[in-house]
Amino acid sequence: MQVSKTIIIAEAGVNHNGDFNKARELIEVAADAGADYVKFQTFKANKIVDKSAKKAEYQLRNINDGNDSQYAMLKKLEMPEEWHFRLQEYAQSLGIAFLSTAFDEESVDFLESLNPDFYKIPSGEITNKPYLEHVAGKGKKLIMSTGMADIEEVGEAVNVLENAGLEKSKLTLLHCNSEYPTPMRDVNLFAMLHMQKELDVKVGYSDHTLGIEIPIAAVALGASVIEKHFTLSRNMPGPDHKASLEPKELKGMVTAIRNIELAISGSGEKKPSQSEKKNLQLSRKSIYYRNNLNKGHKVQTTDLIMLRPGNGVSPMNIDGIVGSTMLRNVKAFELLDINHLSLWK
Repeated sequence: MQVSKTIIIAEAGVNHNGDFNKARELIEVAADAGADYVKFQTFKANKIVDKSAKKAEYQLRNINDGNDSQYAMLKKLEMPEEWHFRLQEYAQSLGIAFLSTAFDEESVDFLESLNPDFYKIPSGEITNKPYLEHVAGKGKKLIMSTGMADIEEVGEAVNVLENAGLEKSKLTLLHCNSEYPTPMRDVNLFAMLHMQKELDVKVGYSDHTLGIEIPIAAVALGASVIEKHFTLSRNMPGPDHKASLEPKELKGMVTAIRNIELAISGSGEKKPSQSEKKNLQLSRKSIYYRNNLNKGHKVQTTDLIMLRPGNGVSPMNIDGIVGSTMLRNVKAFELLDINHLSLWK
């Protein structure tokens, strides 16, 4: 079976903490890990959140700076427009593609100047009809996360995108849970397949669990896209570091996914692989004589023993051997040969 290469998006997000040099380091880590894309976040705080909005519980827990203002947090994490061009150029020099998620229409328009391969719709915008219509109007491929949404809301968002001109073949939906980190009991990975079946779309998975096993499992189930947050260190201050992979873990995840792709790319037919055929005779057994037997002896089960290698009569044929008459004398642990026997069956 031909398995398409999984698109792996290393989600740097806001883990640069407002530091350009850290953003460059994140790109280096993603490129070294072998990810296909490194992705950041593009927004203006005053365009996406009211100044009275409070931080999410996980943001309060992870930042713990005594300030519960979501606006103040996001303002510090804005990525200046000129960074985008410099970071994109740096990413390209390292052989990895640059992406960013836009959280408002103005940011979508700005990202258009970078000519991205596709746009990424974050979970929080899945009920934002004006935003959905705006991004669909760009005519590019879209990847949409679906955290916090039920199947009806996802279906409604897909309808909005299609009505705004998006071809469904250009859409990939990512199953996602928007708790950071996501408890294993809440992953509900088969929901990815539920969306694929109900909405007839390509699917993938955006992961917020700790560790790398869930995205690997998602690939085995058929995810075409994997998105995973990563950081330079989980000890850094900021909203997303605690639920992110560190550099060695990101590299391990990419390696594991590429191995899974190889493992599920076979024909699906149960037959010996080329690499294992050489072990077939060595591992299987043949029928040997357990005892010295004389000509004329009628062979009993207790006269026989099954030993490696499997270059003689298979033990699967033992029923036709037992009860036969010996045509010559044989010694214990001699390989059975049907020419030794007068077969009764």
